[in-house]
Amino acid sequence: MSNESSSKSSADILPTSQAAPVRESSQVGATYSDRGARVARFTRLVQYLLATYLVYLVISQCSDDAFLRRLGWRLASRDFSHLANHCAHISPISEQSIIERQDALARTLHALNASAYIAEPGASASYFANLSSSSWHLSERPLLLVVQPTTDKHGNIRADVAILTPAFEESRARLLPIPSAAGVTYTAWPEDHSPYSRALSLLPSLVDTAIYVDRDVRSFITDGLQKAAPKSQVSVAPLEVQRIRERKSDEEIDILKCVNEVTVLAIRAARDHLRIGIRESEASQVMHNALAAAGLEDIWVLALFGENAALPHGSGTDRVLGKHDLVLVDIGGSLHGYHSDVTRTFALPASEIPLRYQALWHVVHAAQQRALVTAGNGTITSSVDRAARKIIKEAGYGEFFTHRLGHGIGLETHESPYLVGGSDDVILTGHSFSDEPGIYIEGKVGVRLEDCFYIDRDGQAQYLTAGVGAPASSPWSP
Repeated sequence: MSNESSSKSSADILPTSQAAPVRESSQVGATYSDRGARVARFTRLVQYLLATYLVYLVISQCSDDAFLRRLGWRLASRDFSHLANHCAHISPISEQSIIERQDALARTLHALNASAYIAEPGASASYFANLSSSSWHLSERPLLLVVQPTTDKHGNIRADVAILTPAFEESRARLLPIPSAAGVTYTAWPEDHSPYSRALSLLPSLVDTAIYVDRDVRSFITDGLQKAAPKSQVSVAPLEVQRIRERKSDEEIDILKCVNEVTVLAIRAARDHLRIGIRESEASQVMHNALAAAGLEDIWVLALFGENAALPHGSGTDRVLGKHDLVLVDIGGSLHGYHSDVTRTFALPASEIPLRYQALWHVVHAAQQRALVTAGNGTITSSVDRAARKIIKEAGYGEFFTHRLGHGIGLETHESPYLVGGSDDVILTGHSFSDEPGIYIEGKVGVRLEDCFYIDRDGQAQYLTAGVGAPASSPWSP
């Protein structure tokens, strides 16, 4: 500023002819100033590019998702929306199918000389009447489904469907979407009356008759019914009734296929967003997001790393994934009330899994395949468990396979029958099971593989997940 003032003063007192050189000097200074500004801008650009490159290196090299979030960065967008299309074409069970189930139940009751079948809201009531525990939550006040066999004018055995409801809840109970060919009878019990006597008043006789309750009915309700009908026999519904729900229709198999397929697809999609250094809780959330994007409900996720997987249901810690660790995820959800259950033990592309752990994976895989080819129409459930267990035992790890091979699956994640030693249940067409052998060496490693299968009309076992290329083929191909 002071130099500029001095120049102006000199120009003012000199003649015009002598002032010109001063103006030339000012122009030269401006030229140098412009060059300096351009150099400064270029320097800032280079600094910006270098900083951007450094950030790129951090993101590309760092695999700790939590660390990146602390820096304010996110990994690539976890968009799982494409999964929603997989089961979009699958419809829920139709009303007509539910009515056909009711009539099948009525015919079975008639053949067994039983007067009624009684269930609370839950899986069986959902199967026979679209009455789930989510549509009516259980409390100390019973709401009961009562199904009786009747004979129509053509001599056909049909179902008579009734609902026992608390009197003050009757209006809400009548809103329940319960299908019935002849309509639903609603009977209400006031708070100062016995609900059990009111329920049994629907029956034509309470002398020397059999009344079946669903096996999930709470004991105080069974006791109350027996007390209200001392001359009748109140007992848990026998196998003939249980098998109606156990053996799945083609309509049910289609739903089970799709929900299990999309669960496998969710695992594969979520795996692409896992990194060495991620925590179990973070992996669980990624898996959960994938299942939710697929449109599933009742979602659950178990994610275990390394030695934590040696405890089949986890340790309650939040372990960080190391380069030499296998990842075990056991996840599922429901579609139109039907459940999936899939387990994968896998490695990430950057993983360096010890060969001995890879060998364990292939032993478990062989056991899973042996179980599938052993199961079939007429097979005893315990023999399937034994076949898978034999593979693991012959490999020298029999003591580390610590649980049953599998369970039935349908409207419940775990339902009868079970693939377990000591069982004499018979596998029939329409039955569906999980197939989930494992090896668990505490403090070191755990490996489990699980796909569900069903018995087709030809009596052969088929994976529900076969439509998406399951089961897994290697630790790197879940």
